[in-house]
Parts: sequence; C-alpha cells; structure tokens
Amino acid sequence: MASIKAKEIETNKYSFEFLINKEAFDAEVNKVYRKNVSKLNIPGFRKGKAPKHIVEKLYGTTVFFDEAIDNLLPEAYETALASTKLEVVSRPEIEVVSIDDKGVTLKAAVFTKPEVVISEYKGLEVEKDSVEVSDEDVSKDIDSVRERNSRMLTVEGRPAANGDEATIDFEGFLDGVAFDGGKGEKYPLVLGSGSFIPGFEEKIIGKNVGDEFDIDVTFPEDYGAENLAGKAVVFKIKLHELKVKELPELDDEFVKDVSEFNTVEEYKADVRAKLTERREKTVENKLENDLIDALIANTQVEVPACMIDQEVDAQVRDYEYRLSSQGISIDMYFQYTGMTMEQLRESLKTDAEKQVKVRLALGKVAKTEKIKALKKDLEAEYKKIATGYNVDIETVKSSIPEENISEDIVLRKAIDFIKENAVIKTK
Repeated sequence: MASIKAKEIETNKYSFEFLINKEAFDAEVNKVYRKNVSKLNIPGFRKGKAPKHIVEKLYGTTVFFDEAIDNLLPEAYETALASTKLEVVSRPEIEVVSIDDKGVTLKAAVFTKPEVVISEYKGLEVEKDSVEVSDEDVSKDIDSVRERNSRMLTVEGRPAANGDEATIDFEGFLDGVAFDGGKGEKYPLVLGSGSFIPGFEEKIIGKNVGDEFDIDVTFPEDYGAENLAGKAVVFKIKLHELKVKELPELDDEFVKDVSEFNTVEEYKADVRAKLTERREKTVENKLENDLIDALIANTQVEVPACMIDQEVDAQVRDYEYRLSSQGISIDMYFQYTGMTMEQLRESLKTDAEKQVKVRLALGKVAKTEKIKALKKDLEAEYKKIATGYNVDIETVKSSIPEENISEDIVLRKAIDFIKENAVIKTK
C-alpha cells in the first residue's frame, strides 16, 4: 500500500484520507443485505425473499451503506494509520467524504503525541534529606509502643492534675438556660488534651473526686455554632473519677512481650534499623519527586486535551476501584459528599495533566538515551506482579499486555538514569 500523507490541521492534530475500494465495499453491502433481508417485510414477497434491488428501491440505495462501512472501517483505518507513521493518542473522528465508482473515501482526524522539548535532564541539581535517625527518634517510636501497652490506674488521695483522665458530668448554660449540645454524662476527658474550649480543662485541675463546681468560660469568636460564638457561658461540673495512664517500664521483660528480641539493646537496634529503612524510602521518594519536578520545569510540551481526559478516566477508574474495595460505590460516595462526577473529574485535571507531562518527558529521555526494556526486565516484572497478587505468572501475562509492562519499565529506567546523572546535595 502506498504511503498516505497526513495534513496538520492544528497543533498536534492531523487528518488523512483513505479508501475502501469498491469491490470490498460492494461485497460487504451484499453481506449486510443477506444478513438483514430476513427481517424485512416487502409487499409481494415472502419474508426474506425480496431481491436486493427491490429493497433498495423501497428504502433507498444507501440502506445498507452505514453498516457496511462500520464493518470495514476498523481494518481500513488501522491499515491507513500504519501507513501515515503517526503516533496517535486519540480515537479518530471519521467523516465519509464520498461514495463513488472508486469506493468509499473517508477522512480521519486524530491527535498525535506532542513534540517534547527538554532543555536539560542531565546534571539536575536537587537536595536530598538526611536519613540519620537520632536517639530521640528511637525513643519516640518505642514510647508509642509503650503507649499502646499502657494501662489506666485510678487516682486516689490527690486532686486532678494535668494529664489525668477525668470522668465528668457537665452541662452548659447561656444566660441561665441550658443550650443544645452542652451536656454530657460520665464523659472521659484527658486534662491538657485541648479537647474542650480554652479555659475549660484548666479549671478542673486541682479539683477532687466528688466535687461539684461551676466553670465560667467564653466560647471563641470563630466557634462553629453562631449562637455560642464569643458568648460567656457557665458549665456545671461533677467530677466522678480520676485515672492516670501508666506506661510499662522499658526493660527486657517488656521487650520480650512486644517483640522477638530478648534485650532492650537488641530491640533498640531493630527499631533504629526499621526507622532508617522507612526514612530512606521516604527520602528516595521525595528525591525522585523533586527530580521529576525539575525535569518538568525544563520541559516544553503542549498536551492535547484528549490525553488529559484519558488520564482523568484512568484516575476515576482507580478511584472507583479503591472505593469498591471499601464496600462503597461511586454513586454512594457522591451521595455522601454532595460531589458530582463533573466536580470529581475537574478536581483530578491538574494532577492528570502533570502525570501526562511526566510520562511524555520521561519517554523523551528514554528515546534520546535509547533506553529499552529487556526480556529479563519483563520477566522480573511479571514475576513481581504474580508474587504480589499470589497468582500464576502465565495468568498475569495473559491479563497485562507486554507493551504496558514494557512502558512502565522504560519510564522507571529513565528516572534511574536522571537520578544517576543528577547533582545531589545532602541537607
């Protein structure tokens, strides 16, 4: 087949004409006639027996054209597209130009992958956070485990102190009248937690179990309930009980209870190693994001709207999948949040455009540096996916096209290339 010349009709949009020859078209029209004639009732003929020219005389000569064109179009379009050498990123807009003695002439309009210009991708300068883990970091992590293994002890023989959990009855009054939402019974309140409005918790400190007393406080000016914002109120309080949290001692016995280690030293070393590993991952992720931001800042590309829409489509599908894994449908989500599909799609557009730019820029780097996905890379990735989902590797191969896996590998390698050639300074 001779090469078909495409014409640029606007930025990143091309059109080209192609032909379905008359012989193929006539044969398909006859096939469509044979398929549909049995459904037609033609006066003077038994059902399904009316000749083609009679049907065309009654319904018009083009009665079978649309279906015939639809049947032949996919293969004809793909053949023509391959001849143009265009890298298409959209579905075609198809127009029938003419139907004559040559056959059917059609015009396709498509968006193509945009030209990407990167001023620099080697030697990008970024700062990398330190991964150092301090003794204080280790202590904080261990203290969180001690918190989870703490117990509450009843306080006796002393008044309420900061940090105690006070069990109280309370009722609030505005100008001597109880207000809605201002009452609670046997409510557990950690003093100093800031759970209540400013001044409330502090006035319980120093009181004893069994005390009944009033607290005078003023609601903040920006309080959510307009009828209470900035108003002075009185809370009547009864203090029922005080408890204090007791953390277990950090000793070998505690370590044996919460881990597979026998000594505090071993446990601390493991905590430090795990914190270091987590921090290294966080730092590496941030470093890659910073490198990608630097790459995008050096990239000029005009992204077709259809590519952004396709990325939004993918993100919406991912959103629906994550919701369904929690037992929530997208319609339920919209009902709960008051959001619409249009609003959701609009909220995703900025990130979608960035993701498209990132892929285009990394693809440009990969093409320039001749980065490829090797067979061993593909096998390793298929194996990783199979292991992650606990399925047979052949099942994964049949489910995910090789070109999709290959593209992901190439983009990953492009990021690694940029990182290897970057100027990285540690903070």
